[in-house]
Amino acid sequence: MPYNFYAFMDRMKYIRRWSLMRSVRDENIMEHSQQVAMLAHALAVINNKVYGGTVNAEKCVMYAVYHECSEVMTGDLPTPIKYFNNSIHGAYKSLEDKACEKLIAMLPEEMRGEIERYVLPDAQSAEYKTVKAADRLAAYIKCLEEHRCGNTEFEKAKKSIEADLHSRNMPEVEYFMEHFIQSFYLTLDELEGGITD
Repeated sequence: MPYNFYAFMDRMKYIRRWSLMRSVRDENIMEHSQQVAMLAHALAVINNKVYGGTVNAEKCVMYAVYHECSEVMTGDLPTPIKYFNNSIHGAYKSLEDKACEKLIAMLPEEMRGEIERYVLPDAQSAEYKTVKAADRLAAYIKCLEEHRCGNTEFEKAKKSIEADLHSRNMPEVEYFMEHFIQSFYLTLDELEGGITD
C-alpha cells in the first residue's frame, strides 16, 4: 500500500508565500521552512551557549521543518487575513490542525507517533516559542532582501515585524539582531571582503 505523506511534503515547493505582496523574488514554503530551521537552531544555540538556557536545539529544527506542512492542503493564508480577528484566526488554526491530522494519517502506523510530535508540536514549549521567533526573523530577513533590491512594498511589514521581534523579550533574538542582521544588508562582494585566507 502506498503512503502519500512524503509526496505531499514534496509539494511544499509549490506553495508561494507573500501572495498579496509584489516580490522581487518568489519564496516557497519549502525554502522558508529550511531557513526557519536554520534560524531556530541558531536561536537555540545562542539561548543555550550565551545565556545558559536548556532549549532542545534538535527539537527546534524538527518543529521548524514541519511548521508550514499544513499549507500543502490549505495554501498560505496571508498574515493580515489570518490575524484579522480572533474568529478567523481560530477557524484557520482549526483548519491547520485538521490538515496536519490528515497528513499524519498518510503515514504507516509504526511511523506516526515519531512524526506527529513534530507536525503537531507542544505549543507551550520553549522550542515552539523559539520556532515562532525564528519564523518572524525569516520574514524580517525577507523584508531586508526586498528592500535591498529597491522594492518598497515590504517597508511597512519590515517595521511591524521588527517591532514584533523586539516585543518578544527574547535575549537570543536581540543577540541575533545585534550580531548577524547587518550582514543581510551586504552585497556578495562586501560579504566576501570579510573573508580572509
